[in-house]
Order: sequence, then structure tokens, then C-alpha cells
Amino acid sequence: MGEIRKYTIIEPWLKLSCGLGEAPFWEEKTNTLRFVDIIKQELHTVDLAKGSASHKVAASLDVSIGVTGDIEGNDKDLIFGGKHGYGIFDRETASYKYIKKVWSEKELKDGKDKRMRANDGAIDSRGRFWVGFMDDPLVKDPIDEGVLFRLDPDMSLHRILEGVTIPNGTTWSADDKHMYFTDSPTRNIYIFDFDAETGAISNRRVFFRWAENLDAEPDGHCIDEEGYMWSAFHGSGKVLRISPEGKVAVEITCPTPNVTCPAFVGEDLVITSAGGDENPDTMAGCVFKIHVGVKGLKKFRWKSGTETV
Repeated sequence: MGEIRKYTIIEPWLKLSCGLGEAPFWEEKTNTLRFVDIIKQELHTVDLAKGSASHKVAASLDVSIGVTGDIEGNDKDLIFGGKHGYGIFDRETASYKYIKKVWSEKELKDGKDKRMRANDGAIDSRGRFWVGFMDDPLVKDPIDEGVLFRLDPDMSLHRILEGVTIPNGTTWSADDKHMYFTDSPTRNIYIFDFDAETGAISNRRVFFRWAENLDAEPDGHCIDEEGYMWSAFHGSGKVLRISPEGKVAVEITCPTPNVTCPAFVGEDLVITSAGGDENPDTMAGCVFKIHVGVKGLKKFRWKSGTETV
């Protein structure tokens, strides 16, 4: 193994107090960063041309949003994975509507719509939106009843993985032949063979396992143009750059243990974080930024179909 390059972030880029900052997303067309606070049910934005002082809470909602995506041919709206399913958020009115709820009648009777919520997810190269749902920690401790769903452009909903506890980072390799997926409490980042035409995944195995600190676990991640993964490890304060062979090449240490998700903004890496009563510190819930000298892979857009609930 080659030498691991190490960097330390001292100060936050955005001095915030997010309950659970997540899903940072660079809108390259408008040079805007957006991210969510799942616990406080907020959507945040930053005009990057104006800098951190332009930060604002773009919307305060009555439901939590775990992840957002852009829509092909529609810059007015966003698609999101939220409390009860998939929805559309109107940027102009700051309002939303569901287009596909995820739970069956049997699961509704069992209370899944009340105790569960969306967490992480991503849109693949064919415009399918993958979102993981989990027990909401504000309602009950997560157990392995979570589900990774996939919403296709024809509005068909597919259950891809069940028995998930805390679904996190979902990404694809540069050649579109593999999908990565994290189930945080297992401390594993998994890799699957991926069929881009059908959206099928197979042959699950471990790509990377966190073993350094048993109080920490892998959270969100992103992939750079060289095929390396950048993964946040919640509880450790670290973001690691991991080679396609599963070897650590870079280690970034942030001034809070509660890092949640990295995302590329050009050649900078933006890192969200969460608050935490267990390890109170002044940087918990802040957003960090560091220049890393490489760009991220292209983000894909949801290809919308007929809107139905």
C-alpha cells in the first residue's frame, strides 16, 4: 500500500447547527450548492458565485427529505426521496407533492409510513431514482426492515434490496458496470455487478469495510473522475479517498466526528455533518469545504414519467 496523504480541516465553511445535514448536491448549471437537514426538515442553498454569505434556508417543510435529484428538461422542480415516498419540490413556491408513495396497504396498516423515512439515494445513467428507506431514529431505533427502492421513468416502483438497516451512499462506477451501496451498521460498503440497461444488480460482495473505530461507520459517498470513492465515516470525523481496489489513498480529518456526506463542487469537496448530543462540539452540524484537485463524476437527471401518487 502506498503512503496515505493526510489533510486536516480546521474551520467550517458554513457555521451552522444542522440536526442532520445530508445530501449535498452541486447544481453545475447555476453554480449552486443545495443540501438538506433531515431532522429540521429544511432545504438549504448557497450561491457559490457569491460565497458562503449567500447561504439560506430555501424551504422549511412539514416532512423530512433525505435526498434530492434534478429532473431532465425541468429546472423549476426537484425530485426527492421524502418521508412517505418520492415527491416533486417546486423551487418557486417552495411547495411539494408526492408522485409515488412506497408502502403497500399491509405495510401502511403496520405503521411503516409513520415510523420510516427516506435516507440516501441517487439517480443512475438511465434516469432511474434509487432511494433507501429506514426507520426514523426520531421514532424508533433502526432495525433491518429498511428497503432500497428504485423508481423508473415509467413510474414503476421496484424493491431492490430488503433487510437494510441504514441505507447510505449509492453510486456507480465510471464504466457503469458496478454499483456501490452502503448499509452503515454493517460497516460495509458493498459493490454489485450492475446492468445499466435493466437496472438489475447482482453478485454482492464487500468493497470496503471500516474496522478502525467500532464507534464509527460508513455514511454517504461520491465517486471522482479517476474512479476513486470519497466516503464519510460518521463517528470518526474522517473522509477517506478509496481506490477502485479498496485501498485508502487520502484521509481528511474534520473538526467534528459527525461527518455525513461528501460531494464535489468542481475540484473542491463539500462535506456535511450532523449534530450529536453524545459527542457535543461546536462544529457538529457545520458544512466543510476542501480543495482536493480532482472532479467528481457527472450527476444524472431523473427522467420523469406520468405523475401519479
